[in-house]
Amino acid sequence: MSTHKTFLVISALGEDHPGLVNDLSRTILEQGCNIEDSRMTVLGGEFAAILLVEGKWNTLAKVENALPELERSLGLTITCKRTGERERSTDKVPYAVDVIAMDHPGIVNNLAGFFAERQINIEDMATNTYAAAHTGTPMFAVHMTVGIPASTHIATLREEFMDYCDGLNLDAVLEPLKS
Repeated sequence: MSTHKTFLVISALGEDHPGLVNDLSRTILEQGCNIEDSRMTVLGGEFAAILLVEGKWNTLAKVENALPELERSLGLTITCKRTGERERSTDKVPYAVDVIAMDHPGIVNNLAGFFAERQINIEDMATNTYAAAHTGTPMFAVHMTVGIPASTHIATLREEFMDYCDGLNLDAVLEPLKS
């Protein structure tokens, strides 16, 4: 008998202060659910989180019912949506993309456009800015995981990507994702 997991995606945004992760995770645990995947960070002075919570339909309902009080008590804006298991694609190959450049507008949009034109899905992305050592030059770094269709000729794609990035003065790497 096949059992399908049920999930709730929760996003939370609000002023950062100590204890937010503790209170969010405790509420989820107390309702009989488990955080299966999450991303949490502080952006500016704001705490931002997205969580994939797994549970039975009734325990997920308990989490949904607890969120308005949690939203009020923590001063967060919380939204949620039910979802099912992600279908695993056997015709996609996961690749890591790393790009570093002097910071300027449009880097993410340019990279997203390159992959969208080739029907390559961006599955995960993190960006950050920092000051270069010694010079203090504002730098921008992007790390992505993309799902490349198995029918894609990787050497050709890599060459196109490297040429594209060279034209934009971006240092880039496209390599198989290491587990």
